[in-house]
Formats: sequence, structure tokens, C-alpha cells
Amino acid sequence: MESKYGFLKMSLPEFVAWIQEQRIARTILTVQQHHTWSPSYIHFNGSNHFERQSAMKNYHVRNNGWQDIGQHFTSFPDGSIVTGRSLELTPACIYGANRDSICMEHFGNFDKGGDEMTPEQRETVVGMTAALCDKFRLPLNSFSIIYHHWFDLNTGKRNNGTGNNKSCPGSNFFGGNKIDDFNRNFLPLVSQKLQGRPAPAPPAAIQKYVVVTANLLNVREAPSGSAPKASDRGAAQLGSILRIYDESNGWLKISNSQSHWVYGQYTIEVKRATVNANVLRVRSGPGTNFSIVDNLMESEEVFISEEENGWCKISLEEKWLSKNYLNFS
Repeated sequence: MESKYGFLKMSLPEFVAWIQEQRIARTILTVQQHHTWSPSYIHFNGSNHFERQSAMKNYHVRNNGWQDIGQHFTSFPDGSIVTGRSLELTPACIYGANRDSICMEHFGNFDKGGDEMTPEQRETVVGMTAALCDKFRLPLNSFSIIYHHWFDLNTGKRNNGTGNNKSCPGSNFFGGNKIDDFNRNFLPLVSQKLQGRPAPAPPAAIQKYVVVTANLLNVREAPSGSAPKASDRGAAQLGSILRIYDESNGWLKISNSQSHWVYGQYTIEVKRATVNANVLRVRSGPGTNFSIVDNLMESEEVFISEEENGWCKISLEEKWLSKNYLNFS
């Protein structure tokens, strides 16, 4: 591994081992696929990984006004992987779909007529996706692994590429950017990559989920405000969904394997739910008289923070769903 400009560069085998060792407070439900489009292969000279990543960060911060580079990881034509923003930060990649997500950008223009992805990068894209699904115990489907192309640019609604959409991750990304292309070409490769791996240990019993209501919530080594901050885990961010394994005097334990605690006063309990309708309208308030602001598809997961007259509020957002079309776990 190499580090420069605050980024870490690694090979795919190094990434697979590294990601399993990372302790991430927020709950992850989706892995996003993107291409950079520009910069493309003509901007890569074989050794300027850090310079290209730094340039993307500068553009995102100075031009877009974001707090950091938008993505968590970038894959490069030689198969290398470079880290981006903190895994505790929500990505800035798909408007309306960044909640509870990890974002990967793949260096290159993978539209038809653009760059032909190298075998090394293909292997890394598949391997990264498999490793992330393995790490976060995600089901292998088009609701856990998502393409930018499937979301409307203006509204953030998922329309599976039938409206005002980017081509990202490219109209020739593993044979195409449609749902059918994903199911036919990309998903089987990810599934194959995970075959033969030892089954993960059964997850520890989660007592409940909470959403962070403070801008930054410190993680401490014991259930006390005087305890040292955890040295191997950053503060939890506003809106992050945390898994709770134990409680003590108003403090919540967010790790099964480490003594990592947050103060419960700055959280709200949420319930995990799955959409059971083909398409579920998301409204701006608790009733059919409120405007439609989004759509969710069957099997998509959400975290519910409030209920009112048969309507459920998504986390800290002003987005509401009919309780009739949710299954609670």
C-alpha cells in the first residue's frame, strides 16, 4: 500500500483484506457504481493515481462546494484502488440515493465509443463490489448494487433509466447500463467472485437501530463522557444509522467486537423496514394530499423514525410512506 495527499492506494487483494478490518459505524444498504467519464484513460499515465484523485477532490470541493471528494473509492485502469472520503460520510454521488450508501467511481469513459475497460480494472470492479457486499452482508441484487443511470437527475427518483438520466456508469459498462444488462452481465460475475468463500459468522444480535441527530457524535471507548475517544473510528455523522448492541446509563454500544459507545441523547430510535409494493410513492407529508417526492421499488430498505396515522417517516428526512406497504424486521 502507498499513501499520499491523504489517500491510500492498494491492490485488489489488499483492498479485500483492508475492508474487512474497517470499523464503520453507519449502516450500509447500497453500493453505487459510477464512471468518471472525464477524466478518462487519456488522462492516466500509469503512475498518477494520487494526482488524478487529488484533482477530482479539488474539483468537487471548489466547483461543487462539497466538503470532500464525492466518492469513497476510485478504481484505475491498472487495477489499483485509491480511497476517497471517509466511510463514515454519506457520498455525494446520486441525488436522492446517497443515504446508507458506499460510492465507487471507476476511472474512465465507459460509454459506447469511449474507453474499453482493461482486464485489470474489470477484475477490480467486480472484486471490489463483491468485497463490499461481503463486508456489509448485502444481498446480491439490483437494490443493493445500484447504477447512477437508474435515477432521475432532477428528482432523484428511481426510474431505471427511462427519464432524465445520466449514462453513468456508462452505456457500455459490462455490456450496458440497464437493469437487464446488470442482471445478465455484471451480477453473475459478482456472485461468482463470492462463491467458495467461507460463510461469514452469524451476525451478533442487534438490539435496535438509531439515527444520529447531532452534526458529529463522538465515539468513546467506554460509556462515559470522560472516556477517551475511540482511536480507530471517527465520529458518527448526522443522519448515520447505527447498530446498537448494548446500553448502559444512556450510552449505546455500536460495536459487537469493540468497546465503542455513543451518547444516546443525540440519537433517535428507528425501525428497519422493506418495501412490499411494486412501486411505493414517497410523499412530502403523512397523507395522500401531500406531493409525491420520490418512488421506492419492491425490496428496497428504509429506516423509519416516526409514525402518524398509518404513515411512516424515513429517518430525519421529510419523506413519508404508507405503512401498509412496509414489512418491518
